[in-house]
Amino acid sequence: MPLTREERETFLAEPHIAALAVAAEAGRAPLTVPIWYQYAPGGDPWILTGLDSRKSRLIQKAGRFSLMVDRLEPTIRYVSVEGPVVETVAATEELLREMAARYLPAEKVDGYVDFSLANHGAGVVLRMRPERWVSSDLGEL
Repeated sequence: MPLTREERETFLAEPHIAALAVAAEAGRAPLTVPIWYQYAPGGDPWILTGLDSRKSRLIQKAGRFSLMVDRLEPTIRYVSVEGPVVETVAATEELLREMAARYLPAEKVDGYVDFSLANHGAGVVLRMRPERWVSSDLGEL
């Protein structure tokens, strides 16, 4: 059964690991990779990735991407959202810290941020405007 707008936005706002998909080079399947993301109901989801990463280059070229999140319990549920990139900005320590705090225990955030700043190079934040949603809760199977 499809989710209501409120249900799908609430579900997407939870800290799931997303599958990011973006069109790839000619002759290749879409790039699909796991990624952390940030979202608040009613807003625009965003990701943070390496400035020179393959996914960043492909998203910039395609101008859009999709995110899909799911869970298996207590029921099988998923939400997929797709849309155009509406903002691209340089990643900052503050945004990196916000993302890390969404997924890591508080005592691990500082270490992750320090490691990332020292080892991952420049980052970019890509914000997507949701255009299409697909969602379902398959209930108790």
